[in-house]
Amino acid sequence: MPRRHRFGIPALLITGLYVGALAVTAVIALTTGDLGGLWRLTLFTGAAQGVAVTWPNTLILVVAGLPCAWALWQSLRGPLTGPAPELDRDTRRLRMGLYAAAASWACYALAPSWPWWAVALDAALMWVVVVLFQPVLGSQLEHADHARAAGVVAYGGAAAIEVIDVLNWPLPDWLPVICGLAGLIWMVLVLRAQRRSGRWQQATVRYGVAALVAPVLLTVVSLPLATDTNVYGDVASAAQVLMVIWLARSAHDLADPSAEPVPSASSPVGAEPPPAQ
Repeated sequence: MPRRHRFGIPALLITGLYVGALAVTAVIALTTGDLGGLWRLTLFTGAAQGVAVTWPNTLILVVAGLPCAWALWQSLRGPLTGPAPELDRDTRRLRMGLYAAAASWACYALAPSWPWWAVALDAALMWVVVVLFQPVLGSQLEHADHARAAGVVAYGGAAAIEVIDVLNWPLPDWLPVICGLAGLIWMVLVLRAQRRSGRWQQATVRYGVAALVAPVLLTVVSLPLATDTNVYGDVASAAQVLMVIWLARSAHDLADPSAEPVPSASSPVGAEPPPAQ
């Protein structure tokens, strides 16, 4: 299976190293009574104070690291092998934007904590993705102007919120709610357009749907069980890597040798796509 993808072997090696590091840090946690290394490797933050080093807590953190391992494999393996299709300028730009947005999540893994500038950078790159998606989806994206406006409000507002918070300026309570709802609207419209398009695999669309649903479900399930001595209230954040998978796979699919061309926004709505070369 690794050879089916352009960078399958390196991706498999890196993923294997991460899984091995999970096992080693889990053993260290159980033998030394320190969850810091395992917590950092799976949730990318410092360990919460007062959490007991128990088998259940250690196992849950290891399980929380598995989506990260899967995200490494899905993101680093690249498109399927074979002759790459000739991409137009809009598609090339979108592909670069998607990869940049996915790669920005590495800041969370490398920084000591989740700094405001990493959150703002992630939101700014997603704002770029919003702008670049529309010309590629073309007529597949219903209510295109509304979708773009929702995306701009969502991610532009999220970046602004981080800056306002750092400057200690007063922030309206309704602003994060508006940004969250706008992001949901944009994501739903884009996923619907992707599902109707022949360029993106249905598995990619399902990862996008999971990126919307899984964090909410995990939060609802874990919070009633959370206490100061367990990790249930913290591991829900691990589901956020599903967004990274969706971004990376969306970029991979654009260079899939079997991808069907999608009419751009500048093409007539009823125009037939050019024949394959």
